[in-house]
Amino acid sequence: MASAATIARLLRLTGRSVPSLCTKPAPLAELSARRRFLSTSSLHRLQFKLDERTAHSSLDLFKKDTGVIYRVLGLDPSQVQDNPERFRDWAVVLGNEKITGGRHYWEVTVKKSQEFRLGVAEAMMSREDCVGTNGASWVFGFAQRKWFAMTNNKIVPVTLVGKPDRVGVLLDYDAGLLALVDPEKPRVVHSLKIHSKAPICPAFGLWDGELLTHSGLEEPDGMK
Repeated sequence: MASAATIARLLRLTGRSVPSLCTKPAPLAELSARRRFLSTSSLHRLQFKLDERTAHSSLDLFKKDTGVIYRVLGLDPSQVQDNPERFRDWAVVLGNEKITGGRHYWEVTVKKSQEFRLGVAEAMMSREDCVGTNGASWVFGFAQRKWFAMTNNKIVPVTLVGKPDRVGVLLDYDAGLLALVDPEKPRVVHSLKIHSKAPICPAFGLWDGELLTHSGLEEPDGMK
């Protein structure tokens, strides 16, 4: 029988009840990786920082707001500035730039975390939800030493990734595509179809360690 700790971790991963964890994950819109990213969209060097106004009270920003660290205890929510943009229930933070078009690429150092999510979310997504649990966010996550893709509370395992120190995120807003990139190869590991016409921004969930973002980058040559 699963321990209480294991059940709690699974609940936190999906944001759903225990019975729903036993159902077969619904398929996501997977795409033939490299071919679907040979897009005509122009690449923009997106430069962003993490937006403290959105950060949950368990998250601290560092390195000029380009990194985020998880604090087990965190701050007393009553001591955090009351802000309607802040995530109150989930350890989530958004980037401070809204994207409405074009092709964008950034990377994230993940070597100091064992549980996180990274991707994009609509800027106005509900602050009562966690990224990946609704139809307004699309993420790639890592937990229990396994990668997965997630949107609208539907999870698909992502294989052949391992645990790299750093990963890339490639967004083609106009084509409605989001990809997890291995920047060392370079190659698209997995991709998701995005259904949104609203402004979206980089999004991160963190429950262990720290993440460091790197924006303003050129897309790897092998991806073009």
